[in-house]
Amino acid sequence: MVGDLALLVLAALPLMGSPGPATLSLAGMGAAHGMRLSVHYAAGVNIGTIAVVLAIAAGVTAIILELPGMKPALMIFAGVYMIYLAWHIATAPPVAAQEQGSGAPSFLSGLVLAIANPKAYAAIGAVYAGSTTGADESAIAKVIALSILAIAVNTIWLWFGAAIAAILRDPQKARVANLIFAFLLLGSVALPLLR
Repeated sequence: MVGDLALLVLAALPLMGSPGPATLSLAGMGAAHGMRLSVHYAAGVNIGTIAVVLAIAAGVTAIILELPGMKPALMIFAGVYMIYLAWHIATAPPVAAQEQGSGAPSFLSGLVLAIANPKAYAAIGAVYAGSTTGADESAIAKVIALSILAIAVNTIWLWFGAAIAAILRDPQKARVANLIFAFLLLGSVALPLLR
């Protein structure tokens, strides 16, 4: 079972760690607001991602997506929310200007992003379904392993964004970085739709 879990994590790492709405928004929030002010947002993303893992493991997502009209409605909701987050990142003031914590991202924003993140369902669903472990105990182990991996990946992306924020104390450089993260976030949502 340990070997199967190691293979699961190795398969999941590039899918869950690659740029996508959650990871790019974490990096963007870290760059725009700094690590300390983005911790609540990151906690929301982590809890939401764990909820996605649990929903996939329990088969809930498969049932919901089979309801008539649900898939397009969820895609529209997710797209609108990603546009809102991209706007929030693009218009955030430089970290140096946020001494009082105004405009800091909230736990709820992170939670909604993670639950609305189409990449999370695709990546986690593919890895979970493709895993060769079969027993009930290993289903629990898969959920735990994927949850720990998601938290680790999300923390690294937040740290990355916060690390470059120290370099971006200059308001012009910070604005450019915020715009880049916002456009990358929108691209991570639009690219799969163009295929």
